[in-house]
Amino acid sequence: MVNTLAEPTLVRPHETLLGRGVSRRFQGSDHGADVSYFYVDNQPGQGAQLHWHPYPETWVVLEGDVTFVIGDEQIHATAGDTVTGPAYVPHTFTNTGVGTMRLIGIHASAVIIQTVID
Repeated sequence: MVNTLAEPTLVRPHETLLGRGVSRRFQGSDHGADVSYFYVDNQPGQGAQLHWHPYPETWVVLEGDVTFVIGDEQIHATAGDTVTGPAYVPHTFTNTGVGTMRLIGIHASAVIIQTVID
């Protein structure tokens, strides 16, 4: 499904905030886009719960150090690195550095579909 808009749109950071922090969730379907993302801003020790998606996910590390666990693989990444994870494979990530970690988690879907594993 291809979404088209009559004109480009601008989405300001405050329109996609998650909770009271600075992390954000952009749901493409809300803005006429066929891709979604999370902008994650975490302090040391913070990260995501173990979860999976029915589509691949790509992460671009903007700042800091992060450890991804994707299936049975553990990947240490730093600013400038790109990491990919396949569809249906459980994954998580944690800020394993000493400062702020920022990344973009790109979802190959207009709607974020996420199943958390307890």
